[in-house]
Amino acid sequence: MTKLAANLSMMFNEVDFLDRFEAAAKAGFKGVEYLFPYDYPAEQIKEKLDEHNLTQVLFDFPAGDWDAGDRGCAIHPDRVGEFQDGVGKAFEYAKFLECERLTVLAGKADSSLGGDQMHATLVDNLKFASNAVAGTNITVLLEAINTIDIPGYAVFRNNQSRAAVEAAGAENVKVQYDIYHMQIMEGDLTRAIDANLDVIGHFQLADNPGRHEPGTGEINYDFLLPYIDSKGYNGWVGCEYMPAGDTVAGLGWAAKYL
Repeated sequence: MTKLAANLSMMFNEVDFLDRFEAAAKAGFKGVEYLFPYDYPAEQIKEKLDEHNLTQVLFDFPAGDWDAGDRGCAIHPDRVGEFQDGVGKAFEYAKFLECERLTVLAGKADSSLGGDQMHATLVDNLKFASNAVAGTNITVLLEAINTIDIPGYAVFRNNQSRAAVEAAGAENVKVQYDIYHMQIMEGDLTRAIDANLDVIGHFQLADNPGRHEPGTGEINYDFLLPYIDSKGYNGWVGCEYMPAGDTVAGLGWAAKYL
């Protein structure tokens, strides 16, 4: 049975961030994810998780200066120290929040660097993150992101994320497969999932176009989610979408899973 996690960076924006945990629980979600927890003390977030009996499913490693346009730094050789510091910070939060998935954001490509150099830096950073969480139940994830929403993003196809994950050579490093991003960049979702399920550690969803809830666009989630279940995937699926209107009013598609 599909396990849905509410993405609190995008959903329930009708209320402040710390109030979204309660809103998600009331809507029937058992798990939550979001981009970053770092603006809040871990103790404050843990209190919300415990109060509403929620599992902390996933969040991202620090991604640099988001407001200035950073979307990660893992492919930049001159920012390795920054990435490593971020791994330490994320790990401390993850341990306290009992979060088992941390996502690496590769960042935007640097035209002064060659593709091989960016790939090698990314692989080294994945290995560092893998070693940092070794001996725990935490999985490090790498996500490919479409270049319409984030022009210039360095990892934008699934074969790139798979190649980096395989080069890292660790059981605790997997692909985060975002159905929305990959529909835009590649399509042929069912065959792509079949071919890569051995390295996928987490799914995320949104419909396309618009990045709204399932049922608002072209992706047939009534087929795709049961299909993923049928292949033996028993992890979470993160609802990383922007509701077309009120969050709760748009949850009809999810009623069968909540």
